[in-house]
Amino acid sequence: MKALLGASGAVLALALGLSPGGRTIAQPASTAPAALPDAPGRATVQRMCSGCHGMEWITSRRETREKWTSLVMEMVSRGARGSDEDIGTVVAYLSDQFGKPSAPAAVAAAPNAATGPGAAPIAIAVAVPASAIPAADPRAQWPLMGGDAGAQRHSALDQINRSNVGALRLAWSWSMMRPAGTAPAPAPARPGAAPIRRRLTTQITPVVADGRMYLTTPDGRAVALDPDSGTPIWSYDIPDALGGPGVRSLAYRRADATMPAAIYFGTNQGYLVALDAATGRPLKGFGKAGAISLRTGLDHAGPSERVGLSSPPALYKNLIIAGVHVQEQPAMGPAGDVRAWDARTGALVWTFHTIPRPGEPGSETWEGESWRGRSGANVWGMLSVDEASGTVFLPIGSATFDYSGADRPGANLYANSLVALDAATGKRRWHFQTTHHDVWDYDLNAAPVLLDIRRDGYIIPAVAQLSKQAMLFVLDRRTGQPIYPIEERAVPQDGFPAGEHPWPTQPFPALTPQLARARFDPSEIADITPEHKQMCEAMLARDGGLRIGGTYLPFAERPSIMFPGTLGGINWHGGTFDPATGYLITATMSLGEVFQSTPDPNGGAPTVKRYKFWDDARHWPCSAGPWGELVAVDMNSGLIAWRVPLGSFPELEARGIKGLGTPLLGGGITTGGGLVFVGGTIDDRFRAFDTRTGTELWSANVGAAVHALPMTYLGRSGRQYVAFTVSGGGFLEDHTIPPVLMAFALPGEPGGTNPPPPR
Repeated sequence: MKALLGASGAVLALALGLSPGGRTIAQPASTAPAALPDAPGRATVQRMCSGCHGMEWITSRRETREKWTSLVMEMVSRGARGSDEDIGTVVAYLSDQFGKPSAPAAVAAAPNAATGPGAAPIAIAVAVPASAIPAADPRAQWPLMGGDAGAQRHSALDQINRSNVGALRLAWSWSMMRPAGTAPAPAPARPGAAPIRRRLTTQITPVVADGRMYLTTPDGRAVALDPDSGTPIWSYDIPDALGGPGVRSLAYRRADATMPAAIYFGTNQGYLVALDAATGRPLKGFGKAGAISLRTGLDHAGPSERVGLSSPPALYKNLIIAGVHVQEQPAMGPAGDVRAWDARTGALVWTFHTIPRPGEPGSETWEGESWRGRSGANVWGMLSVDEASGTVFLPIGSATFDYSGADRPGANLYANSLVALDAATGKRRWHFQTTHHDVWDYDLNAAPVLLDIRRDGYIIPAVAQLSKQAMLFVLDRRTGQPIYPIEERAVPQDGFPAGEHPWPTQPFPALTPQLARARFDPSEIADITPEHKQMCEAMLARDGGLRIGGTYLPFAERPSIMFPGTLGGINWHGGTFDPATGYLITATMSLGEVFQSTPDPNGGAPTVKRYKFWDDARHWPCSAGPWGELVAVDMNSGLIAWRVPLGSFPELEARGIKGLGTPLLGGGITTGGGLVFVGGTIDDRFRAFDTRTGTELWSANVGAAVHALPMTYLGRSGRQYVAFTVSGGGFLEDHTIPPVLMAFALPGEPGGTNPPPPR
């Protein structure tokens, strides 16, 4: 997501636990601030974090050096600024004063212990059915993060199906980090730019096309692999001057008469890179040495400003279309415009102003000069393309500052809007705003899913937009008109900071309910253990009692509990659509978040403190479960078809407490074999479910959380693989492992006679 703070003093506030929006989730300071031990680095820690959270949040923790480093560097990689010396001092101090021994490394063979619920590990050979789809068929490949341009994340492959998925085993794995001591020395940063730093975690989805697999790595490479073995074919070292690869930014364009096949990805320093897919060399004729700067032509995007590309660009004919990853504070900074470039040359073709200029449609929703110089309102998530109609769909995020709109009265189009553009020209066709005048960081970020709805004998081309609020907006993708009713409902207006301009109503889908917890009452506090309940009750009583209620609660110096929090609900991972059942399936999280706003005595932007409504050490939420679910919505009726818990806490199941799920960040795919494959949960497991019923059929411990989207493809061998990257870590503060790519398949050779999946 967009970086939060532009000042070096915010590094630790960012590092020690954020939501995707980049704001602190640390607990608020107590009336008696906790003292930090007097040791080298103490002053640096106090200077960096005292303005955003209390010291007791640090003093109450014990983390490994790896975890402290991951927390700090995760946020630095998202744009937090500070000298290398300061960051090293912070990590060293926290590790020395609040550290614990490192955990043993995960066992690489663990994924072979694949089990269904309650089943013993499977170690049997099965007949692998031959695929009816040849490997060269586009349906057997996965060239884009969303599987196809419309982001359905569905594959027709059915070699792995409900009848044999229990035998799925690890076929091969590939380490995404170089062996120690083999990485090239980093080059100096360009003048005025932030230092180049590498991520320690990944959310990348590999792509497979034309007999090769492609992905980027946290240590600054793009690679091509043999999809049947993981054997490297070529490796490209991304120049340090371009920055590290975007956390989930990768797309493949097939060759045509005008150019060879190419892969495109963004970087965290504001470049769009194109490589020849055959050789791994910079694409000849594209920009300068295969890269263009996203800062060029972008208002207020100087060399020291936060500009990047965290998600994949979209492709349409000869165009490559992308948003930009920018800050969330301060309010003024780089524009969030969406642009299109020539895929062969990198020449700019069109620009869409996500914050309209005077005279452009939507400019009337910004009072006075509040639009001028404004940052945010950007697409940091995934775009979708309707190739038949030539339409690109933009899920646009919040305008800055995300938690205060005092200086931007109005509805603030096109922030928090789904916008349909003519993909060839960038001209607006329609828009639908899902949050008016957002002060809760309820970005749109999930890819709009393009699908057809069948009703009364008609086929309606639809677009389904999932939101952080766990709402499902279903619109006619030709016109933007609701297919299922949407109501403007009054929301609370009392309790905002002085000078705020809250919008009186917000849109709510009237048929499909919110897909995660959207309200909280003290009677719904989690009753897991007496100690946990007591801790949660004490949290609820802070600051004279936290305000409770539903979505869109006001917050000020009196804090409020938001459900969902800014992690969602549903985050960038969105949903997957199964055409056979007509089900849109998504992973949801019910984790509350406490918001508190303190005014700036000098009249500037308020300080907003946030923290999760959970046990920080155990990751048990304070609201009654379920905490994580897999939910299927029948898109032909708008009704929920099934919902099941997703994830488990073994320590709670040992107490007989089941069915809660876990907090999660990550999504799934569906296949022609009648399966949903999904990770995301913090119990380190990757799972398969029956698409029709939600029954869990198989799972494997993969060593850490899969905070990425899986994919599936057919190798040249004729074997179907399910692949994903895994590293853990990030905004749920779960443990990490060195990033690894895993590919699962059925044992044995293709060509057997297994029965097709039951229909």
